Order: sequence, then C-alpha cells, then structure tokens
Amino acid sequence: MYKAGVIGCRGIGVQHATGITGSDKARLAAACDLDQNMLDEFSARFPDEEVVQYQNHREMIEKEQLDIVTVATSDHAHATLVIDAAEGGAKGIFCEKPLATNLADADRMIAACEANDTLLSVDHPRRWWPLWRHAKEQIVDQGVIGPVQHVISHLNGPRAMLFRNGTHLLDVICYFAGAPPRWVVGDLEAGYEDYTEYRGDGGHVPETEPGANAYIHFANGVKGFYAGGSKSTHNHKYVAEIIGTSGRIFLGGSDEGILYLQDQDPELITPPAWPVVGIPAAVGELIDVVADGGQLVSPGRAGLTVVELIIGILESQQQGNAPIALPLSRD
Repeated sequence: MYKAGVIGCRGIGVQHATGITGSDKARLAAACDLDQNMLDEFSARFPDEEVVQYQNHREMIEKEQLDIVTVATSDHAHATLVIDAAEGGAKGIFCEKPLATNLADADRMIAACEANDTLLSVDHPRRWWPLWRHAKEQIVDQGVIGPVQHVISHLNGPRAMLFRNGTHLLDVICYFAGAPPRWVVGDLEAGYEDYTEYRGDGGHVPETEPGANAYIHFANGVKGFYAGGSKSTHNHKYVAEIIGTSGRIFLGGSDEGILYLQDQDPELITPPAWPVVGIPAAVGELIDVVADGGQLVSPGRAGLTVVELIIGILESQQQGNAPIALPLSRD
C-alpha cells in the first residue's frame, strides 16, 4: 500500500485526497498546509484515515517517506514543492495546473522528475472527463470525422484569465491536435499590452491576468484557435469544437457533446459512465500507473507544452503579434 500526502488542503486538495482514498493501492497518510484551520477541516473530512498534519512540506516529505505526493497550491507556488517531492523519493506526483507560471520553473520541475524517475501528472481535468476522452479516443482517433483540420476553444466571461483558466483550453487544443505546436501568434486583452510575465495572485483576482487570443500551428498541419477573452465577453466558458474533413464535434461542458457528420443529422455523443471522473480519477490513474505501469494521460511534458504556449503568447504580444517559434529558446 503506497503512502500518499497532499500539499494544499483547500477544496482542490480535498478532491486530490478523494482520489487517494478511492484507490485500493494507496492510503492518505499526511497533509500539509500553512493554515492550521485548513488542516483541521481537511482531516475532519477523512475521519477513517490517520492523517499526520504538517505545516512544512519538507518536514512532511522527509518524515513520511511518501510514495505519492499531490500539489494543490496556488499557480505560482508549484515548482519548489514538486522538485522537493521528486528529490525526496516520491514515485508519483500529481500537480495542479498550470504546471508553472514561467519556463524556468517548468524546466526545473521536469528535470527533477526525470532525474529521479518520478512520474509527473498535470491536472488538466478534461482529459479525465468521459465525454472529452470518448470524443478523443473513440471519435477523433478512430477517424470518424476524418483528419482533424482545426481545433477551436473558447474561454469567456469575467474569469477569462490566461494562466488560471486559459491553461485548460490551451491543453484541450493540444490534446485534440495530436502533434507538437510549432509556432504561436498571441494577442492580449486591451489594457494588458505590456504584460510580459506572470503577475497573478494564484487565481483569486481576475484583473491580475489578461485574457488572450491566439493562433497555433501544429507540426501535423492542424490549426488551433484560442478565443480567451476579453473578460467583458459573454460568460459561456470552456467550449471546444474539433473540425475534421468529414465532420465536426462540439463539446460544451462535461456532459454536452454533439457530433456532426456530412449529410447526417446532428447526433448527441453518449460517453460511457465512469464511477469516478475528473480530479479523483486523475489521481487514481497516477497511482495505478505507479503500481502497474502504463502511460499517463496528462504527463508533465504535456503540461510544459502549455506553459510554453502561454509564454509564447506573451512574447508574441511584445513582438508586435509576430509568430513565435516553439519550442521556445532557452537563451
């Protein structure tokens, strides 16, 4: 039975823990948060578990010798936690999105995990929603709509924030495009023209991050269109459309999917029923892959790609909306 610990005990951390307690291969052994009240509330949610509490993550990692560590802290606080967990012997780490808020941190996280043979999974949860997985694996990958030509995603409303929420649908574009991005053109929301690096507060105040729009060219010729704001747009966020040569798919949420094929009436997409979905399913998958082998659906390098796209969008804005080659130069 693997020992698992959660860093960051608010609502998302609770979902992480639910993925641990739902596994027959791991137990929830420890939790870490700077706020003792959060720790107490967290422990109270899992009365059947013997959760050792910590306010220092290094102390938790050293004393508990954890196999699985999950990171549910603010967007800009992931790097040190992931690196310390990898260097402390964790076999698997589940990290919230975005992987990091700058390229240097993301690179250090990937390097630490690879150097220590630590599996790293990034929480882009649509990859664990049955509708979106079914659309990818059983429709797109099976050629039902023909070769994919375009992937279009929308993120609108007052929380159209590039780092906080934009990471979800940039990842969706990459997921359905099925190839590495080769260049990106970005355009930031009015009023953020000089936004050159992350200035957010962990996703609490929307005004600390811009909305953005982008055009992405992939190695296989797929074109990605990301409509990510401004924040004054109508609030229908997290919409995606995948367009192939002989059909298209509309995905409007966790349970709204429509398949359009040439010369046929629209068809509702009926995904399989999963007993566990979203974040708990993602944590459970990581534990299973650590235990039994296999491939992660959202590996660390996929999370790195999204960070590169975000930074590329900022760089494009600074260069007069010029195309920015990917992967980004590390100079």
